[in-house]
Amino acid sequence: MSISPKVTPIYQTSVFTFEDLNALETYFQEPGKHYMYTRYGNPNSEELAQEINQLEHGQGAVVTSSGMSAILTAVLVYAKAGDHVLCAEEIYGGSSSLLSNELSRLGISVTYVPTADSYSLESYVQENTKLMLAETISNPMMMVMDLSRLAQVCLKNGLKLVVDNTFASPALTQPLQLGADLVIHSVTKYLSGHSDVTAGVVIAKAEADANRAAQIMRTWGLNLSPFESWLGARGLKTLKLRIREHSRNAQTIAEFLQQHPKVQAVFYPGLPEHPQHALAQTQGNGKCGGMLSFRIADDAEAVNQFMQALSHIPFAPSLAGVTTSISYPLGTSHRGLTKEQQENMGITVGLIRLSVGIEEVEELIADLEKGLAAI
Repeated sequence: MSISPKVTPIYQTSVFTFEDLNALETYFQEPGKHYMYTRYGNPNSEELAQEINQLEHGQGAVVTSSGMSAILTAVLVYAKAGDHVLCAEEIYGGSSSLLSNELSRLGISVTYVPTADSYSLESYVQENTKLMLAETISNPMMMVMDLSRLAQVCLKNGLKLVVDNTFASPALTQPLQLGADLVIHSVTKYLSGHSDVTAGVVIAKAEADANRAAQIMRTWGLNLSPFESWLGARGLKTLKLRIREHSRNAQTIAEFLQQHPKVQAVFYPGLPEHPQHALAQTQGNGKCGGMLSFRIADDAEAVNQFMQALSHIPFAPSLAGVTTSISYPLGTSHRGLTKEQQENMGITVGLIRLSVGIEEVEELIADLEKGLAAI
């Protein structure tokens, strides 16, 4: 009797065996069809990569040990010592730290492009500029990038476009379809969705770029473990259902916060007042995701009072799980930025980022009401 499991087993092994030298030679002659060492490839990591590649309509993908290692891999696909890269000013703080503090030590320089100049890069491009890094929806101010327009500007200036699609996920937007060259995700977030995985992924429009990303992953030792690959593939199965509920709940909560007297501003693309509302509706296929930020009084004690009064929503410096959580960009994800960078992005003392889960929205609003009442 043959056994055919419905779910891929976990190949929890660091190495695979060979019958003889002939089998070893077959491994090298037929790449991708056999396994030798889990750093080079594993059935679980390849399953996850292939599933995400399909969702993003890519020509190849590689999963990595974290979202940060995915960003590193993507930059190294196109840039080497002596090269220059552009990066959107409104970017995840970890991306900024990687570029400014680490890749600069390897001889890769960076210039941050102000939001106002996102689609006019000419004055920032140098002879050695290789790529532009941007986010589909920026963290934490929820600015939506017009990816088609940005891709045209990059093409005109001879740049590769690398897009961090973590906040949107392919359930909303597929940047490769809009002209991007590489897409990256922190799989830790929406793709796995249950706050129990740390992983990243790089998806390429060109097969050659996917092969280069795989080479970087193997050589730098950025591989993802079999178990976390298996967990990521399991979470991916419910992505579209989860994003639908995340988006629905976030829209309701954004509207609630917008009318609350103790909330000074709400940043969510689903609100008509958002500057890129129309773009978000089009680029996100009518949904805007589960992330939003809002500002209360710029007073640390007010923020503490709000957090301490919440009963069900924890303060957890990450995002995109099935359960709702809050984060504090000034003290967590963006604390490594200069004060000037923080001010330019609008990251103030009273800014709170909310990752809206898929719980009953009435319960979430009641808890938020309780927190705001304590201020």
